[in-house]
Amino acid sequence: MKVPFLDLSLQHQGIRTEALAALTATYDATRFCLGKDVEDFERNFATMLGYPRALGMNSGTAPLHVACMVAGFGAGDEVITTPFTFISSAWGISYTGATPVFADIEPGTYNLDPAKLEAAITPRTKGVIVVHLFGQPARMDEIMAVAKKHGLFVIEDCAQAVGARYRGTPVGLMGDVGTFSFYPTKNLGGAGEGGMFVSANEELHTRARHIRVHGSDRRYYHDVIGGNFRMDGFQAAVLNVKLPHLAAWTARRQAIAARYRAEITLPGVTLPAVVDYGASVLHQFTLTHPQRDALRAHLAKCEVGTDLIYPVPLHLQKCYTSLGYPAGSFPVAEAIAANCLSLPIFPELTNAQIDHVIASLNAFSAA
Repeated sequence: MKVPFLDLSLQHQGIRTEALAALTATYDATRFCLGKDVEDFERNFATMLGYPRALGMNSGTAPLHVACMVAGFGAGDEVITTPFTFISSAWGISYTGATPVFADIEPGTYNLDPAKLEAAITPRTKGVIVVHLFGQPARMDEIMAVAKKHGLFVIEDCAQAVGARYRGTPVGLMGDVGTFSFYPTKNLGGAGEGGMFVSANEELHTRARHIRVHGSDRRYYHDVIGGNFRMDGFQAAVLNVKLPHLAAWTARRQAIAARYRAEITLPGVTLPAVVDYGASVLHQFTLTHPQRDALRAHLAKCEVGTDLIYPVPLHLQKCYTSLGYPAGSFPVAEAIAANCLSLPIFPELTNAQIDHVIASLNAFSAA
């Protein structure tokens, strides 16, 4: 039986009629850049997830960039984040001229370790970007306590955690700013690029709104240096169709993960942690195994798709060699990167496919 790592066509076929109708309406009304579709999605997104307001943007990287701009990061500043994440988590820091500083992660959650965060703070530290990786909320109580103690601006990177909550509070509202991605592979994905900026602070929201449209609040008057970060109407139209399905899709991901946890018995495997402060929305189900590459090759022979997310930590990426972090600087992140393997967990997986993934994994014989 063939089990793809991800098949986006299944989800899109299920909403095809409704999505095409929404796209046609947007096309006919020529609502191509911001406009009613985006405003509707911003309102619907905020209402469903319990946010006071939201700003649609043109990618998941854009709100991270804008967040660093509204924070006022610049040359000479340091901003701490995790080395085990997608590169965009650090891009916003670099775009503003500030310096990314990395702190190691926890082995079970793959999220920023609060103790390592505090140890990385210097007199130049101005902020921290907390990533809720793979949909698992980070330890926000401890992180916010450190941030408050040192006066740090906190950005929550929720790109993979739409709908997740930490002790009942939706991610994105505990820090100063929250950011989201609607890249097609995300739990709530568009038909292209898209992102969202959220903040409980109305002043930060207003600044971000101006930055989103060339630093302007009225046409041809530019009060600040901004950019072109506007969401297009087609993405909003598709996302408005998908949003009501998010809770069911999340529940299905969690059910698949529950089966993996209960039925994977392979010796040597370490499954992602289950914590008492917030359930993961399971953007990925990423385990570790000391013979990861051999295990992946075995699963490929069984026609089970897998992925390596993420095989190279940020501090070892070529673009950040100038930061001067040698191999061994962050042992937990490096060990996880060397041994991690992500299994299929998209909502449209059938029970038979899940059976096959589990049976194939358990049948692996370590050399």
